[in-house]
This record gives sequence, structure tokens and C-alpha cells, in this order.
Amino acid sequence: MKKLIKMPSIEQFRTIVSNVNRHFNFVGLDDNGDAIYDPTLQKPVITFKGSVKLHGTNAGVCYNSKEGLWAQSKGGIITPEKDNAGFAFFVESTKDVFMRLMFEVAEKLDINRNENTISIYGEWAGANIQKTVGICNLPKSFFIFGVKITPHTETEEELKNNPAYWVDSSYLRSIEDKIYNIEDYETFSIDIDFNNPQLSQNDLIAMTIAVEDECPVAKAFGFPNTIGEGIVFNADYKGVRYTFKSKGEKHSSSKVKTLASVDVEKINSILEFIEYSVTENRFNQALENVFPNEEPVDTKKLGDVIRWVVNDVIKEEMDTMVENKLEPKEVNKYISGKVREMFFKLTV
Repeated sequence: MKKLIKMPSIEQFRTIVSNVNRHFNFVGLDDNGDAIYDPTLQKPVITFKGSVKLHGTNAGVCYNSKEGLWAQSKGGIITPEKDNAGFAFFVESTKDVFMRLMFEVAEKLDINRNENTISIYGEWAGANIQKTVGICNLPKSFFIFGVKITPHTETEEELKNNPAYWVDSSYLRSIEDKIYNIEDYETFSIDIDFNNPQLSQNDLIAMTIAVEDECPVAKAFGFPNTIGEGIVFNADYKGVRYTFKSKGEKHSSSKVKTLASVDVEKINSILEFIEYSVTENRFNQALENVFPNEEPVDTKKLGDVIRWVVNDVIKEEMDTMVENKLEPKEVNKYISGKVREMFFKLTV
């Protein structure tokens, strides 16, 4: 039976930061089965590759030997009779081409088509699908951006041991049939240090604004100086795929959430101040005040320890803060993070 093989939602940058923190701070489960996180652990620097995000409609084509070929939208299987912007009709009209692409994937990677479903994902974009962006000037076209292999499983245990996975899709295209590959257009690269991910935001914004001001894909088709939507960033790191989107303000019809710019110099100044002010000595003083008379250290009082250090820093280091133009509200969360790291080093 044919079934929808969903394309995962593309996350916001802040969600990816949270996911990376959870992945790399996870150390196990407690006696109740709840996750234990160690915020003192270092997070990685991950290189993300960005491609132009097209404003069309998400589409996919799936194939296995048993069910054959089928088309799908983001929400379900579609047919020429029950279509989404004409994509199922396009797939039916170019069925031989899509079968060729499916076999190309299977042969290149030695995929058993009886035991796996191959899914080619892309954006169905062009005339009358969306408005206000440069690619609206193009005829309807399919822009491939990913391929996923889904093993056929019947139980949760089988799925856990044999999960779906992404593979390279950069070689797939059939230009004469209006099937393109998003990697044939301008791409982007950025290294994100997840110990201080906010320091990457300005670079992400600059890349996004450049695409928004002039869509590289529309430009390649002869329509320069037309609006683009944004960028999708992908990275595969230690068996996990991280994906997030960055979109611009001009593309207001999609109710986008844009990244806020950051003052890198200010953040570096804050980080230097935290290193200077949140010392082992000050932290130990906090412990002595919160846990007097050799009272056992208890994580339930972590908030009290944080408050003591925050108050003491503001009281004792106000002159330094004034000199460096650092307001208490700007440094408090960084103090809290540093104290939390020191506390967990003590208790782990």
C-alpha cells in the first residue's frame, strides 16, 4: 500500500541550537527514566551548507518495486485527479524520467528496491504557484533538494535498528524536462560554534539578505534583481542531520520569523566580563551562603546559588560594568549559564 513518506519540517535556527545542546549534553537517564544533561560538556563546531530556499510548494516522488511510483505533497499522496498545483500531473507526464532517476539512485547506492522506498524531495515552483518572488517568472519546474531512503519495517524495534537516512542528491536532474537540482545554483557555507551560536547570526542574516535582494535561481534563468525567499542550511554530523531555514522580512506573505542581528563586540565583551567576574572563589562563597554548616549540596537550590552570584556580581562589579557599558539585564543570563556549568561540574 502506498503511504505518505513525510518530508520533515524545516526548523528555526533557535530550535537547532536547542537540539544540539540536548544531543551533546545528554549523559544518560536517572532512576526514574528522565534524561540527565551536563551543560558543562563542550558542543561542536558544525559546518552547514546552505542552498536557496524557493517559494513554491513542497513535493515528493516515491518509488519501490512493490507499489511503483507515486507523487505526494507535504500533506498526503496526490494524483492527477486530486492534485496539488499540477505536480501529480507533471509526475505522470514525466513518469519515465522519474523512473530513470529512481533507478539511478538505486544503482549508485546499491539500494534494494524491494526492501526500501526511494523518495526524491524538491520544491514545485514557478508560474501561479506562489506570488511576489523572482521564480514566479519561470514555468512550473521541480527543483530537487534531497533524497531519503526508507527501509520497509513492520515494528518499532525494526525501525529503531534500521532507520530512514538521507543520501547525496547533487547528481540528479533532467533539465530538458524542467527537473533541476538546487545545488546547481549559488550555495553557502558557515561554521557554527554551538558553544556561542549567537555569534553566527550576523553572518546568517547577511547571506539571507543577499538572497532576498536578488534570488540566485531567478537570476540564473534571466530574471535579475528579483526577490528571493531565503536559505535552507543542512549539516550531517555524527549520524544526525540538522536542518534550519533563514528567511527575510521582504517575504512578508509567509509570516516569516527572521533572525535578530547581534552586537558581536558587545557579546565578546560580556563573555570576557563573565570570565573575569564569575570566579571559583565567588562561586564557592555562594555555596557557603546557600549551604551553610556543611549542608549537602542539593540541585533543588541551584536557583538560590545563581541568584546569590548574580546579586554579588552586580553589587561588587558595577564599576566595571559601567566602564564597559554592560547593563545587568545583558549579563544576567550569561552569569546564570556560567554558574550552572560550575554547579553541575560539582554535582556530576
